[in-house]
Amino acid sequence: MPNVPVRMTAIVIRAPGGPEMLVPEERPVPQPAQGEVLVKVAAAGVNRPDVMQRMGHYPPPKGATDIPGLELAGEVVALGPAVQRWKVGDKVTALVVGGGYAEYCAVPEPQALPIPAGLSMIEAAAMPETFFTVYPNVFERGELKAGETLLVHGGSSGIGTVAIMLGRAFGARVFATAGSAEKCEACKGLGAEVAINYKSEDFVAVAKKATADKGVDVVLDMVGGDYIDRNYDVAAVEGRIIQIAFQASPKATVDFRRMLTKRLHHTGSGLRPRSVADKGKIAQALEARVWPLVAAGKVKPVIDSTYPLVRAAAAHERMESGQHIGKIVLTV
Repeated sequence: MPNVPVRMTAIVIRAPGGPEMLVPEERPVPQPAQGEVLVKVAAAGVNRPDVMQRMGHYPPPKGATDIPGLELAGEVVALGPAVQRWKVGDKVTALVVGGGYAEYCAVPEPQALPIPAGLSMIEAAAMPETFFTVYPNVFERGELKAGETLLVHGGSSGIGTVAIMLGRAFGARVFATAGSAEKCEACKGLGAEVAINYKSEDFVAVAKKATADKGVDVVLDMVGGDYIDRNYDVAAVEGRIIQIAFQASPKATVDFRRMLTKRLHHTGSGLRPRSVADKGKIAQALEARVWPLVAAGKVKPVIDSTYPLVRAAAAHERMESGQHIGKIVLTV
């Protein structure tokens, strides 16, 4: 591997616990395996699953690196056997199963995408985890169509900001929930027609009023808990509820009769456990349908803040404060 060092700095989890458990450590630079490229990381996104992994609640899949980090942007510096699309020197953004919090990371070829025109490395690093989550869930599983209504819970989060922008770009009416007046304003700035402060307003009542009592066609939920029952309440006839996480509880008491009377669909998916081939299919769909919107400036990742790699603990503190709007990114 030309000009690639043998050792690198990576952020590791010393033991399950708080942000202070994230510490820099020297590690061997990974060797790209068959069908992988080695990327010199310029920036890496910080995501809620990284926090869960640090706390010991979300172990990496079998065989994956223990270094956290699910997305990155950088330059291809070496190729494993049988790589066809990429060459050394290409600039890419990529979804990874782990290893993003490091100076170098091995990336499966199908999970890398070209950086859309006009985006910085920081913006590009903030895209994969959220775009790979929102697009297949909202538009493939949820089948959101132009003219329909999308309710996004956690509208000011990384996932939420992308869901608002993509929903709008594809012609839907978008409602969002958020936890402060400032966050609600941010959601409106991104294209949410209605922003609901869940601390002071009932999202079911507000959304029903805004739809003349019809309810919403698609709900994107990362909260779970008592939101599940309320999502059944707010959903329109033939509504689709998409579950992508459980920040409250994965258990709930739900009156399922509304599933029958409204003919509801409740589905969901996790991203990290999916196969490289699966993630590659999502990448192809993004490149065809979403990347042109990004290049045209219609959709752009919202960056809350950046931290140097060695200050990953501070980035996690920021995320856990709940104050952020958009994405937190580590720079290498």
